Amino acid sequence: MAPVELRPRKIRYVCWVAAAAIVALFTFISFGLTGPTGGGFGQFRPGDQGAMIGLGVLGGLAVLVFTRPRVWADAQGIRVRNVVGGYQLPWAVVRGVRFDRHSPWAMLELADDETVPVHALQATDKQYAVDGVRALRELHRASVDAA
Repeated sequence: MAPVELRPRKIRYVCWVAAAAIVALFTFISFGLTGPTGGGFGQFRPGDQGAMIGLGVLGGLAVLVFTRPRVWADAQGIRVRNVVGGYQLPWAVVRGVRFDRHSPWAMLELADDETVPVHALQATDKQYAVDGVRALRELHRASVDAA
């Protein structure tokens, strides 16, 4: 069976739009930073405007962290990259791929009764997530049958 690479869809679009909006908002606000400060003890300078734009860029980059989740799977195993952290697991330690009703994302059930979240397959992606879970289950089944 062919290797699979999956990424969440809707959250990527939302994050890119939000990041652009944050940068645009901070840039717009920076143009208002002129004249004396509110307390009258200082003056806004061009460096303050640049710093405000820089904060907007940092805020936009922080939002883009949520586009990080991805999962790669092949006949040997599965590699999961979530927002924070990741896992590389052989299929031998995976007992199943689960996507419960009302669950925000898919989960891997491990042989030691632990679970690993798969943020790349999110409920908001609907059919794409269902198809992704089915593809992972097929790879898992093929690997277990071959062993």
